[in-house]
Amino acid sequence: MKALDIGDGVGLEALQLIDKPEPAAGPGEVLVRMKAFSLNYRDLLTVLMGAGRHITPFSDGCGMIEAVGEGVTKFAVGDRVSTLFFQNWIGGPPTIEKLVTALGGGGRGAGAELVALSQDGVIKAPAHLTDNQVATLACAGLTAWRGLFVDGSLEPGDTVVLQGTGGVSIFGLQFAKAAGLRTVITSSSDEKLERARAMGADHTVNYRTTPEWSKAVREATGGRGADFVMEVGGAATVAESLKAIRIGGHIAIIGVLGGFEQAINFGTMLSTAARLQGLSVGSRDMFEAMNRALVLHQIGPVVDKVYPWTEARAAFAAMQAGEHFGKIVLEVRG
Repeated sequence: MKALDIGDGVGLEALQLIDKPEPAAGPGEVLVRMKAFSLNYRDLLTVLMGAGRHITPFSDGCGMIEAVGEGVTKFAVGDRVSTLFFQNWIGGPPTIEKLVTALGGGGRGAGAELVALSQDGVIKAPAHLTDNQVATLACAGLTAWRGLFVDGSLEPGDTVVLQGTGGVSIFGLQFAKAAGLRTVITSSSDEKLERARAMGADHTVNYRTTPEWSKAVREATGGRGADFVMEVGGAATVAESLKAIRIGGHIAIIGVLGGFEQAINFGTMLSTAARLQGLSVGSRDMFEAMNRALVLHQIGPVVDKVYPWTEARAAFAAMQAGEHFGKIVLEVRG
């Protein structure tokens, strides 16, 4: 079979398509023929930093179950499934034992024609979604869901700030609108902000022309501040997030697009009494709750660009250039 591999080389040139032996479904496992994968920023970092390690990348994918191993009770041949980012996080709080089971970061990855996974490591796909849409759920979709409704504990009428127009933030916009939340979207692109408004964003801010975007958030909330900020910029944006959040609000630290290290003004933290919480995807139980909401509201993930998986380098180059709105997907064709 064919599989993507991060082998020898530098940068995106390290990513290649190779031949590997076909896996088999062992006891408690299902064999999945993959149909599509979606790109996350974590995948890009894995490719750029993993040269020479021969890693099979990707955590997020959609496929059909081709065979089941002994003792499998949850699935049958022909079921369409999504992978789970954390293969062994079923429920409850995160632990190191659960988090080390992430796909595509060093051990097994979803980026192959066939993948053998535990029956606990896949979940049935919502029937109304295409394969490409299902492939976007495991990381970006679940991260947005957990941030808003598990950790953030938001209620209708609350105000959320969603940074940028990448996969997590656009999922956040869709979920927030379905839940009756007021949304503020930031971006450096007026064109992307227009697309966000067409999707129902209540307020938009271009952070290049308005670098102190926290003032716009304060203005939109009558001076109170946002109840929640989806923080994907990291070092480049956390200071503005702290200025934008209300007293006792919640900042979900999700991404590091603007860097890893930043001095934080502890006076600001003390004055806002805000919670800053690191967030890394979620559990199977959270995924099932998210899927129920997707079906109830007939939400369809935004897939902006689609490439054949043989052109994975080009897809990652598009991600690096920030060309996308929502998600980029690779299709397994032929």
